[in-house]
Amino acid sequence: MVKYAGGALIPPIRIDRDDESSVTAQLASGLRELILSGRLAAGERLPSSRTLAKDQGVSRTTAVTVYEQLMAEELIYSRVGAGAYVSETLDQERPQKAEPVQEPADTTPPRLARLSLEASEQYFPRLSHPPVPRPFVTGMPANDEFPMALWARLSAQYWRQSRHLVLGYPDPVGLYELRKAICNHLKANRGVACEPDDVFIFNGAQDAFNRIGQMLLNPGDKVWFENPGPIGARNSLVSSGASLVPVPVDDQGIDVAAGLKTCPEFRMAFVTPARQHPLGVTMSLGRRLELLSAAGRCGAWIVEDDYDGEFYYSGHPAPTLKSVDTAGRVIYVGTFSKVMFAALRLGYIVAPPELAKMFRRVAGATMQGAPSSLQAIMANFMEQGHFNAHLRRMRRIYAERQAALITSAEEHLGGLLDVQPTTTGFQTVGRFLSEIDEDAVAAKALERGIIVSPLSRFSLAPAQKGLILGFSAVSPRATVSAVQDLADLLREMRG
Repeated sequence: MVKYAGGALIPPIRIDRDDESSVTAQLASGLRELILSGRLAAGERLPSSRTLAKDQGVSRTTAVTVYEQLMAEELIYSRVGAGAYVSETLDQERPQKAEPVQEPADTTPPRLARLSLEASEQYFPRLSHPPVPRPFVTGMPANDEFPMALWARLSAQYWRQSRHLVLGYPDPVGLYELRKAICNHLKANRGVACEPDDVFIFNGAQDAFNRIGQMLLNPGDKVWFENPGPIGARNSLVSSGASLVPVPVDDQGIDVAAGLKTCPEFRMAFVTPARQHPLGVTMSLGRRLELLSAAGRCGAWIVEDDYDGEFYYSGHPAPTLKSVDTAGRVIYVGTFSKVMFAALRLGYIVAPPELAKMFRRVAGATMQGAPSSLQAIMANFMEQGHFNAHLRRMRRIYAERQAALITSAEEHLGGLLDVQPTTTGFQTVGRFLSEIDEDAVAAKALERGIIVSPLSRFSLAPAQKGLILGFSAVSPRATVSAVQDLADLLREMRG
């Protein structure tokens, strides 16, 4: 790479102003590719935002925004008075290119349902999701704020089409228009470069996890799983015959070193990098590269669950693991059930090229596809710009609801429950400040119309005790009232 006084000489990055992606997204993608490919070396100084803007023919505001996004992703960093530099973390070993998928030596089919029946009672029942949301319920968006009239209008437009277009079988891999819309959205907003042929539509993220487990795991295969971690995905992998290996989580995300010490040879790792579920931490760049390298060394796959990465309330969105995967190891899973509404039951995966052919063949042979109507309406919702508008509006609403929870918790729960602020997602963690039976708290809270989820429900091995508190599903007023009720309950139980 040629250098000059203003920093690295960055070659012209192709920017198509007619493309659906913004100039900012295209420039960020180009710089990200140069960094991850090694053409911009670790520790190398970058040109100033003014120089970058001039060289690439964009505004300085665009250049500054791009640098801020790459800093948020930990790909670059700044030194006061010295400019921006490529992250020195990238000097680590880079992930190896994924090998073509080989037929497994052991063709014994997973035991599926029988394994679910044999699983510990810890896995059942699933978390409660009542028809009418109650305070602190998790995993539910704000149904009271969903644009029902708009959705009804798009639905009516769909059903007025020719019967031959709307009453036939769906494409088992998913409606092309929706897969294309997902690609455009991920490219512009999540840093994920993909093509429609890489995208597969499922009946929700849970269906995607089931299929991934069935296609890629044999009974007894070792799977790294965050501890604590999401219940639905955990149960899917158990049903597929996986032997789950609990890997601890710290303030940088999954502890890769601990995983390698416990189980150096693993078939798959399941992670929630953008916002760890349920603890809420974002996986650091160093940990992401460690995980990719570990997976590359033993030929493992990584399932990335980006369940609520769209919701952030300050700065830039948390980066995806898929955006820095240069070796084709990451299977990215997204869902519309959290962003839109739970009954939609539309999820999707972005498969690495080496797996896309396998997924396509299995889908064509065994899958019936998600309902065409829902896919088509969702595609129109995205193509007409309503999806981005809905996201922006919901971010504001969830930020207000989160602020109501944190403010009232500071006022009423002091000395009882340490409720952690969060800048992403729509739930947070409250940690007990004294010994208390969290299951008893959950049972007594339910009697008062409050749903709290014990942290131990998400754990494969002993972990900290606490409660998961959702703030997205009910109004700020209802949240404040529920915080007061929870504080009264905890005082009674502590007394």
